[in-house]
Amino acid sequence: MSDEEATDLAPEAAGMDAGKLAAAVRYLEEHSGPDGAKELLIVRHDRAVWRGPRVEKVHGIWSCTKSFTSTVLGLLIDDGRCGLDTPAGQYVPELDAHYPGVTLRHFATMTSGYRAIGDEPQGTYVHGPSKTPFVPAPEPLFAPGTLYAYWDSAMNQFAHVLTRIAGEPIAALFKRRIADPIGMNPHRWSWGDFGPVDGLLVNGGSGNNGKHVQIAAAEMARFGRLFLNRGSWAGRPLLSPAWVAAATTVQVPASTPLGGPLEHGIAGSPFPIDGRGVYGFNWWLNGVAAAGARRWPDVPADAYAASGYNNNDMFVIPEWNMVVVRLGLDQKECPITDATYNTFLGKIGAALTDA
Repeated sequence: MSDEEATDLAPEAAGMDAGKLAAAVRYLEEHSGPDGAKELLIVRHDRAVWRGPRVEKVHGIWSCTKSFTSTVLGLLIDDGRCGLDTPAGQYVPELDAHYPGVTLRHFATMTSGYRAIGDEPQGTYVHGPSKTPFVPAPEPLFAPGTLYAYWDSAMNQFAHVLTRIAGEPIAALFKRRIADPIGMNPHRWSWGDFGPVDGLLVNGGSGNNGKHVQIAAAEMARFGRLFLNRGSWAGRPLLSPAWVAAATTVQVPASTPLGGPLEHGIAGSPFPIDGRGVYGFNWWLNGVAAAGARRWPDVPADAYAASGYNNNDMFVIPEWNMVVVRLGLDQKECPITDATYNTFLGKIGAALTDA
């Protein structure tokens, strides 16, 4: 723990009504599976005001991994080693034949059109399930930048490109530049990988095929606090405020046409894969979606989230100076929908006494 996190803060001392906060947590428990609020951690003013009994439990977080991947891009841009419009084929020549126009921006916004060999549907999993994501398919989904399609193998290829730019595994770079400085316990987080590709170990960029980040809610909250504090930790800048702002600003206009085989959501999942109007650089935002509604209407417009399968979610809400992490493994029993999260977070907002 960092100095400011040495002790938790009573809700009243954090400007919150303890009874209303407890009611919000009860609501979440009643509208989720058996993991309930066991891995729930609520942080306000950099201090925990609610801590579930299993916030040290480590497991995979699926597509929350994507937000870690784009953070590595931010570090490399901060270092001047690449830019958003750097062609991916500059570092992975295999892309030049069929994906010459794909840039790092396209990968980070799910607008690359990249498709890998092996991306054919696997049951209800149709959004890029390839186990060989580094082998480009000759037929793109679409021309880069023209459509939006949430696509897992594209994110894994993105991680491969970032690995080539970094000259080392992206987990190693993230650990040295982010995880260690913010005090993430090295025994409570790790990052899955595909093994060596042309001599360099490549971590999973998407969260599928078991190559995701494994982490505890307590460590995940540190990552959220870094973003809440605009890239600084205890006064030390680790990530530029410009990157934090860009990554958590809508980067996919609501007017962008939708591509890919699924238009309304992942089968069996409450999470839409339509990021138009609500997607930054691999962060989900509280923007106005293509359908015209805000994602979480009872939550401040500046909120954003890292979201993954199995009810794994982290919300950063700058207006409330708050990070909310809810991890679990219980989506099959009871998916937590956006509507449920909206009500839960709205109840937390109602508990604020100093807003």
